[in-house]
Amino acid sequence: MIRAGIVGGSGYTGGELLRLLHFHPQVEVAQITSREHASRYIHSVHPNMRGVSRLKFIHPDALEEADLLFLALPHGTAARNIERYARLAPKLIDLSADFRLDCAATYEEFYGESHPAPHWLGRFVYGLPELNRESLIGAPYVSGVGCNATAVNLALLPLARAGVLERAAIEIKVGSSEGGNRSNPGSHHPIRSGAVRSYKATGHRHMAEVRLALGDDIPIHFSVTAIEMVRGAHLLAHCYLRGRRTERDLWRLYRGHYRDEPFIRLVSGKVGLHRLPEPRVVAGTNYCDIGFELDADGAHVVVIAALDNLGKGAAGNAVQSMNLMLELDEKTGLEFPGIYP
Repeated sequence: MIRAGIVGGSGYTGGELLRLLHFHPQVEVAQITSREHASRYIHSVHPNMRGVSRLKFIHPDALEEADLLFLALPHGTAARNIERYARLAPKLIDLSADFRLDCAATYEEFYGESHPAPHWLGRFVYGLPELNRESLIGAPYVSGVGCNATAVNLALLPLARAGVLERAAIEIKVGSSEGGNRSNPGSHHPIRSGAVRSYKATGHRHMAEVRLALGDDIPIHFSVTAIEMVRGAHLLAHCYLRGRRTERDLWRLYRGHYRDEPFIRLVSGKVGLHRLPEPRVVAGTNYCDIGFELDADGAHVVVIAALDNLGKGAAGNAVQSMNLMLELDEKTGLEFPGIYP
């Protein structure tokens, strides 16, 4: 049994990690930290765990050695204490943005400050299994992923790898849980409720991860809009292709690329309400659903993707990466299909 700890367990990502790991057959969550809630039962913060776990939060200073630590901390925090965490556990998964990039200058460009531990950047594997599976197997240090970047990368990776993507313009609609569990003026209920508010029209930080995954030679731009939804990211990408393609060409490309991927579902319905991906269908899961419609000219395709920002966009993806790090079946603990309706 793997003895794991969650550092920063009072947030939404920490709570989702706890839920997933509690039912993982080969992992025990032995400790979970919170400065604010130390000594309180976890169900006082994560009420879905009431009657499921008797675990209590501990203060971060009381953290003990473990086989693996998940770092679910605010951006910049893990990097400032990375030496301590590495002494406490031989394997680390950091879910913040601290170690997603491989270049300190790029980090400063997108996050507006110098990286606290630049010599650690090259030690972490970017934790997207569909991109870096072989490197994740047995790796000691793995980064998390940005939820919006993951939606873009998974939606466009087959086109980019095949060399058929000329450029893309993307709109991502996101739920309120992307903002975390700390309230702010934009999350105040009378402001958020009923909103369709574009809050990052250009220059989103996750663009750095898109460049890392897809390369910086393809012009890709995306904007993010907050809508009245709690969990989920819905991507709609206008993709302009090199040359004309048929629908069969594109299905062959996507199916070939994702044939063996356990958490990518290609949505190809021709009739019914759910013939294209929808975030509600993947809520609580580690799946990313992808579909598309080809325009009549054969050179413009609209790719649509949906994922749970707390699942495939964060905690679920981290557990999938953990399974690869530990050389387990990567589907272990993650095959929950969600609920409907």
